[in-house]
Parts: sequence; structure tokens; C-alpha cells
Amino acid sequence: MHPVLNNIKRAVFALSLLGLAFQASAQTRVDDAWVRATVPTQSASGAFMTVTADSDSKLLSVASPVAKDVQIHEMSMKNDVMSMGPVKSVDLPAGKAVTFDPNGYHVMLMGLTGQLKEGESVPLTLTVENAKGEKDTVEVKAEVRALTHMEGHDHSKMH
Repeated sequence: MHPVLNNIKRAVFALSLLGLAFQASAQTRVDDAWVRATVPTQSASGAFMTVTADSDSKLLSVASPVAKDVQIHEMSMKNDVMSMGPVKSVDLPAGKAVTFDPNGYHVMLMGLTGQLKEGESVPLTLTVENAKGEKDTVEVKAEVRALTHMEGHDHSKMH
């Protein structure tokens, strides 16, 4: 075999190994990411998902090109009053799935650039920091689901 071809083959193989090593270092997994569909005049929506980090980490921020401002919010009850507000970060304990849903932590997409229609997908970029202070980004495509979507809610409490 020609020496130049051999070198190219080796370089391609080395690069593919680097790619595998990079994928193996991904420390945060995002499952069931979805965004609530909107009506044409609506300027905000919520994004929901389950985030699992393999080491103690923090979700620092979320960004999306479909919104001018993206914030992580927490829904909480204090003295029988429900309140919602932004948080600086969300702890992601090692190996523990943290759920972002309408009743707790969730992501607010504000200043939407257009209507979010059922069946579309919305790109989200999560920035996660591990205990060593290393930051990593996770790219996610969140499915846009109907306004009536109730998956994951506990229907037993409705009776």
C-alpha cells in the first residue's frame, strides 16, 4: 500500500477514536425533552425534560434560538401560596434524574420569535458545570407538544 494512503488511513482512524473518546466523556443525559405548543400571539412557553448527570453537577443555563430570553424557573409553595421565579442554577446530583416539569423546576422560553407548533422541534443548549468547575454544553432537540399534553402528571390526585 502507498505510504501516503497508509498515513491518511491512520489519521482517519485516530480522529474516529478521538470522536469516541469525546462521546464517552459526555457527562449529562437529557431525556424526554419537550416544549409546550403556543397560539400565534403567545410570547412565552415552557420546556420540560429529565436531566441526569453522571457526576455531581449544576445546570447553569439553557439557551434557544426561538426565544430572546431563556430562564430556569422553580415553582414552589410557601404558606399555601404558589410562586414561580428564576433560579441561578439547579443541582444535578450524580446519577439522580432531575425532572423539569410544570410543577417544579422548568425552563421558561420568553420573547418567542414565532409560534411553536405541535410536531416541530426546538433546539435547546444546556450549560452544565461539574464539581471541578468544568463546563460542558448539551445540545437537545425538544419536541413541540400540544397544549393539552398531560404526560407525567399524576392523574390519581384529580379524583
